Amino acid sequence: MSVEDDVALFEEVPTLRVLGSAALRLIAIGSENRDVMRGDRLFTRGDEADAGYVIRRGVIRMEDGSSAPLHAARGMLIGQLAMIVPVSWPTTATALEISALLRIPRSLFRRVLEVDVAAAHQLRQVLASRSGRIASDLDVIGNRLRNWTTPRSR
Repeated sequence: MSVEDDVALFEEVPTLRVLGSAALRLIAIGSENRDVMRGDRLFTRGDEADAGYVIRRGVIRMEDGSSAPLHAARGMLIGQLAMIVPVSWPTTATALEISALLRIPRSLFRRVLEVDVAAAHQLRQVLASRSGRIASDLDVIGNRLRNWTTPRSR
């Protein structure tokens, strides 16, 4: 695959799309190709996460052991937070079929954001907006739970 193909793939990923073409090109140049066979484990829950993965081809199953598995396919980003800060993997990821991924190391992603201040600002805006929506959703859920568990007067 060419750098242009990788940039086009990154433009399919909502979190990366906001960075703009120049930043995506730098990420495409520095990202690492990773091929996994069916049944291969990409990472294990609790392991240190130091990169994100964009799926180029294939399907990856992610399981945390307590809820239904999630499946990630072409154009999806796994490990968005790991590209920014040190975290542990909250799930175990296993290839369901032969898969091709682009690994974006945290060190690369952070360097790109340091160099491209406009891209960093755009990403900050997107993440802040998402955080605000999550907080709002949690408030709504909390209110519903309180109303549901509060005895109703007759």
